[in-house]
Amino acid sequence: MNLTKEQKKERSQSLAEEIKQSAGIFFTGYQGLKFTELAGLRASLSDAKCRFRIERNSILFHALKNAGVEGVDESLLKGPTAIAILKEDGDVALAAKGLADFGKKMEAFKIRAGYTDGVWYDEAKVKVLATIGSREENLSKLAGALYSAVAQSAQVLQAPIRDFAYVLKAVEDSKK
Repeated sequence: MNLTKEQKKERSQSLAEEIKQSAGIFFTGYQGLKFTELAGLRASLSDAKCRFRIERNSILFHALKNAGVEGVDESLLKGPTAIAILKEDGDVALAAKGLADFGKKMEAFKIRAGYTDGVWYDEAKVKVLATIGSREENLSKLAGALYSAVAQSAQVLQAPIRDFAYVLKAVEDSKK
């Protein structure tokens, strides 16, 4: 599809706005994959509130520049590039997990890098990010740990009173 210079500028500006409002962005290589396979990836990333799209490298480069993304390695934008843009309320770890799982199934799919909160992640770090679990999983683990600590503290504090009651009961039984 041939775009005019004006259309490219408009696309670049709208993509820059989307990147500014996002929680993160992942850069991938998809060469050799079929449309139906990519459609499956798009569906799996929807749970993480992540949008997967293919974009021209020149448009993507200018959008990143306009969005204020610093430290863009130009090797990211070599060859066919697809990006996964995480919505503002999306889960970074869940998106990384979706991309890493898809990469395990499809050898042609490559994660090139990730960018979130002003930090760049290479492929290895994105895969590590995928292993930490979703936000909900981590919050439930934290809640369980906090509950366990409170319950153990309550048991420790109740132990002297309980033991004293047992001693009184034993004295009462011995006097009868």
